[in-house]
Amino acid sequence: MQTFATKTIREIALEVPATTRVFEEFKIDYCCGGRKLLADVCQEAGLDEQVLAERIKSVMASHGAETGLPEHRSASELIDYIIATHHVFTVEEIERLKPLMEKVCRRHGEHHPELFKLQAIFHELAGSLIPHMRKEEGVLFPFIQDLESSVVNQRTAGPSHFGTVQNPIRMMMADHEEDGERLRVMREIASDYTLPEGACPSYTALFAGLQDLEKDLHKHIHLENNVLFPAAVDLEQRCLAAA
Repeated sequence: MQTFATKTIREIALEVPATTRVFEEFKIDYCCGGRKLLADVCQEAGLDEQVLAERIKSVMASHGAETGLPEHRSASELIDYIIATHHVFTVEEIERLKPLMEKVCRRHGEHHPELFKLQAIFHELAGSLIPHMRKEEGVLFPFIQDLESSVVNQRTAGPSHFGTVQNPIRMMMADHEEDGERLRVMREIASDYTLPEGACPSYTALFAGLQDLEKDLHKHIHLENNVLFPAAVDLEQRCLAAA
């Protein structure tokens, strides 16, 4: 067996991004909790390390030569990708799911009161995500792009009101932790999004949409926490070294 046990989830996901599909399958946090060792994750979750390692090996063998992935893009290119792919999807999906959630709660909440708890956490998630993304697009992302431009063009980076880039990154990652916990609680409330017997099309569409949102947010947070933010710190250090 390859020595996956000595690697973090983050390292495996970055080496072969397709392995994130395996982590989703086994409900392993590869975005906020990506810095844990695979062996520790298996022990905590009661997973068979051998079975998980074989699944990872299989995916690595078939996807090891992947190219054109967002993980391999420059910081500025990755920012454009995150906004166009994940920010746009998140905003549109939240707006689509809000009235659907209201409809399902209104029609089925009497017999499934857990839906109201699900709705409350979903509204918390939406209320966190939208301003979070606006702060990224308005402040952090432009600063990272300026850092990259400064390195490429060998010029001094522009000033910021927040000091080192690590300060807003720390705030964004704290938001990610809270939103990741909200996703976990939502899945718990919905019993892993198991539909009740005879669920109507709206109920089915709601649970499918929430799972799609969850999966997209996992990938979204992974790209920021594990790829973009470390790249931004490196760019800033290179700017300081050249000053």
